[in-house]
Parts: sequence; C-alpha cells; structure tokens
Amino acid sequence: MANFNFNKVIIGGRITADPELKTTPSGISVTSFTVAVNRRFGSKNGEDSSADFINVTAWRQTAEFITRYFRRASSICVVGVLQNRNWVDNNGVKHYATEVVADEAYFVDAKSESPFAAQREAAPQPYIPESYAAPAYATPAASADVPKFEEIGDDEDLPF
Repeated sequence: MANFNFNKVIIGGRITADPELKTTPSGISVTSFTVAVNRRFGSKNGEDSSADFINVTAWRQTAEFITRYFRRASSICVVGVLQNRNWVDNNGVKHYATEVVADEAYFVDAKSESPFAAQREAAPQPYIPESYAAPAYATPAASADVPKFEEIGDDEDLPF
C-alpha cells in the first residue's frame, strides 16, 4: 500500500471575536480566534440551522495579516492543517485540543459588505500635496497613444 499522508483544511465562516496579536518570548507573532461555520440540516418543519465553532491559530505574517484586516463578524476563508494538542494542567488533568493551524487567509466579503466598511468611509482622507500629483505618463491622454501589445504582422515568422 502506498504511503498516503494528507492533511489540508479549508474553512469559511465568520470570526466570532476580534483577533488579538500576541508575541512569543522569542518574538514570533501569533493569534488565535474562532470561526463560526453555519451548518444546515433539514427538519420536519422546515430548515433549521446551527453552527460549528472552529478554533484557528495563525503564526508569523499570517497572524499579522489577520489581526490587521479582520474583525469580529468578518467573513474569512482559512486554509491550513488540522492539528491535535494535549497537555497536563497544574492539577494533573490532561486536556486535548483540536485546531486549524492557518497557512493562508483570504477575504470573502466585498469591501462594502465588510462589518467595518462604515468606519473606512467615515475616516478622513489623507492629505496629498499637489507636488505629489500623478506623473505625466500616467494621464489617460498619454497612455492612449501607446499600444497595449506588440502587433505581429505575419504568422510565418513565428518559431512554432
């Protein structure tokens, strides 16, 4: 039998609380948060719904990205691996935890659907002095004269 080992998880849902960035004693960024994933099942009187609450931990740049751009109720797609941990507390009781260790995180909502879109719209726009205007080559009139690709006149010159 072939050696087949595969551990990949993709979850999509809403974050239940604002992720908080922490740092380990060695200076590594980490955040832990929970993603609520709606679960639908049929019942006799219609469709009921409930949710699974999945613990997620992210490290380094992924943790920094999540804490910077996601808040409570933000939709998120997380790609990672499922990991089991266990430890013994001070009272000698053994604890178990299963969590997703995030390798990647993606936006799901459009900017306008984000739970804190109103904050972005109400935020004052930064001051940009006139001396920092766009360069002349970036104006639409200048770019209209430049072709978007190179024209090839005859197919006989192609190497294939």
